[in-house]
Amino acid sequence: MRLVRIPQDRVGVLIGEGGETKELIERRAGVRLRIDSEGEVNIQDNPQDPLAALKVMDLVKAIGRGFAPHRAMRLLDEDEYLEIVEIGDFVGKKSEKLTRMRSRLIGTNGKTRRIIEDLTGASMSVYGSTVALIGNSVQLPVAKKAVEMILRGSEHATVYRYLERSRATLRIAEMGFS
Repeated sequence: MRLVRIPQDRVGVLIGEGGETKELIERRAGVRLRIDSEGEVNIQDNPQDPLAALKVMDLVKAIGRGFAPHRAMRLLDEDEYLEIVEIGDFVGKKSEKLTRMRSRLIGTNGKTRRIIEDLTGASMSVYGSTVALIGNSVQLPVAKKAVEMILRGSEHATVYRYLERSRATLRIAEMGFS
């Protein structure tokens, strides 16, 4: 039995309409979920697949960090991982600095987030004081570095150039995994 806590406002998303998201997770991973209204999620291990509960822990955390369930489901695949970056570690805990940095990460009409996702293949969610990334072992380090560059104050153009230069590496790795 493993325990994960998620924000109360994300419990409904994890359960889904009529319990469909919860059932889908249970069916795909072979685990049982017990979710309370406070945001406490108990994950019962799958005896056939001991790694399933660990993957589901990350999936539940991802949904708790703002990902839509269909995007978080990729964590059940091989070589897909969740990385959570605390914005406060870079800018402190002042709410106006957090708000400004969240805006820089998302960009006008979501442009920055979309560029990071498109150029790396990783998925990104900015929620509360965190940035959550889902990607494979090649995509994730590139996306994380781009996020950290923005958090450290790099100009967007510098980050975009870094991502453009990284595309060749990502393409080569993609061909190797296919």
